[in-house]
Amino acid sequence: MEKRLSKRKLSWFRAFAVVIPLIILIVTELLLRVFDYGHDTSLFIPYPDNTDYWVMNKYASERYFTDTANATKGSIEPFKIEKAPNTCRIFVLGESTTAGYPYFHNGSFHRWLQYRLMHTYPNVKFEIINVSLTAVNSYTVLDFGKEVVKYQPDAVLVYTGHNEYYGALGIGSTSHIANNRFLVKTVLYLRKFRLVQLFDNIINKFKATPSGGIDQRDNLMKRMAGKQQIPYGSPAYLAGITQFQDNMDELCRLMQDKKIPMFLSTLVSNEKDIKPFISQQGRSESADEQFNLANASYKAGKYVLAKQQYDEAKELDMLRFRAPDAMNQIIVKLSQKYNDVHLVDTKSVFEQHSPNGVLGNETILEHVHPNLYGYALLSDAFYQAIETAHLINAKPAQEMSFQQLLKQMPVTKVDSLNGAYTIMMLETGWPFNKPIPADFKRGNTVEEQLAGALSTGRINWLDAMNQLFQYSMKANDKATALKAVEAVMLEYPQNTTYQVYAARLSFDQGNYADAIFYFKRLYDNDPSLTNTENMYLVLLKTDRPGDAVPYIGSAMKIPGSNPQLNSLLLIVNEIVDLEKKLAVASNDINLREQIAMDYSKIGVNEAAAKYKQTQ
Repeated sequence: MEKRLSKRKLSWFRAFAVVIPLIILIVTELLLRVFDYGHDTSLFIPYPDNTDYWVMNKYASERYFTDTANATKGSIEPFKIEKAPNTCRIFVLGESTTAGYPYFHNGSFHRWLQYRLMHTYPNVKFEIINVSLTAVNSYTVLDFGKEVVKYQPDAVLVYTGHNEYYGALGIGSTSHIANNRFLVKTVLYLRKFRLVQLFDNIINKFKATPSGGIDQRDNLMKRMAGKQQIPYGSPAYLAGITQFQDNMDELCRLMQDKKIPMFLSTLVSNEKDIKPFISQQGRSESADEQFNLANASYKAGKYVLAKQQYDEAKELDMLRFRAPDAMNQIIVKLSQKYNDVHLVDTKSVFEQHSPNGVLGNETILEHVHPNLYGYALLSDAFYQAIETAHLINAKPAQEMSFQQLLKQMPVTKVDSLNGAYTIMMLETGWPFNKPIPADFKRGNTVEEQLAGALSTGRINWLDAMNQLFQYSMKANDKATALKAVEAVMLEYPQNTTYQVYAARLSFDQGNYADAIFYFKRLYDNDPSLTNTENMYLVLLKTDRPGDAVPYIGSAMKIPGSNPQLNSLLLIVNEIVDLEKKLAVASNDINLREQIAMDYSKIGVNEAAAKYKQTQ
């Protein structure tokens, strides 16, 4: 009996030995959460400014960085928790190029795409949410992809691959954990827990010695690059290829299983105007040698050979900030393997718009980040792929051409200069080490002053746009004021004040189609009396009386409307009848005079002048 009791006690002891530490861990985790230690690393959280919306969590990136001091933050692009009818919701995944560096905001390709889509399909509500981050790679893209599928996406756009070696968890990164995907995924999962975050923080504090701590004066590229020399074909090189292949295949398979269209882009990098960063010495064939041969071939007009040699120089460059060709080969094969994965051949688009088909400074700022023209091209590549796939089930009102997009896109001179200054400062550091040109002078124009303050962090982007708008209005430069307003409107689509300004300034500039477009967006969002009045007034001013009639009728039903709307409706209906008669008898001067008089009666002198001028 005693022996049996002892065995029973031993079993209980063993059970307690397992359970008690587990209980302690659970209680500790709960206490850490109660006292708000650490961070929730979910991809999306309710938007603090409006809890009807989701927004990207600024702590979502921390799991991927060994030292959270390097963790980057994403964009603030709220989207509705309850997806509205007739909404096309698109998520964008990737790295710094996908985030729009160094322009961010409206320089990013997804904003070019959004502007074009919303003008081409004005009756569709577009939510294009960019969850890209600087200094991450396919591990983060895969994890974020697993999250966005829960939020009713109509499509997912992906541009990634340049950070596979030095991005967070990269083979040569200071945040590298292991080459084993199971181990990496396990660590990423555990880092969601506050207890693990506590352990990480303790470990990082011990690391933070004068010799081993992070020097914030170094740029992020230098802080993230651990193993700087990765020779072509080496085990580390091949591990990066395998890592990219496995993560992207899993992402594509997920999208295929969920029946979510995924648009996967090939990668571009500067071939002609970036010298290899690190060339292996003592080899008969080196990156520097191939680059010099390429320069000679290009000068001699042998462009096909030069392109091959530039490409070879990039492949042999041991500092792997530019994706090897193997990444593009994987991307093409994945698009062939999965029916719901659509290839976006960005590289071909860039080659078509580059002198002699060789990529250089004409489209790319430094090694991988496009200039504004390059970002426009990147958006065009995705736009054409989306059109080919017939993603949007709506008829275009009037397709915006690429040339129209280049002309109308609200990227201000401040944005352009800020990008140029940011890159110039980046290139003073490693691995470029280029001094600022001795003859460089910033200049004293308002745009140059604002861009200078923005690039050095003395003002934020919204302040820069507001100051640009105010200055432009005082100078009666309504074209620049409109660009500033449209820029802020894209950044803050929930704030309807900017849409009102955009509508009125568009009208003042004679861009009546855009004026109607913005007033219609305001009306669709809120059919209030003010927005209804704006709709019929702008339609009357642009001589579209037939389209104005339904809005006048709607206004008459709204409490507090003008009692004279009955008279207005009678006159507008008369104008509609007169214009029908004029369409048959176009030279009838009396009809023109009557239309002009009717428009004058209701105070619409803009339309009246049209008929007076043609007499």
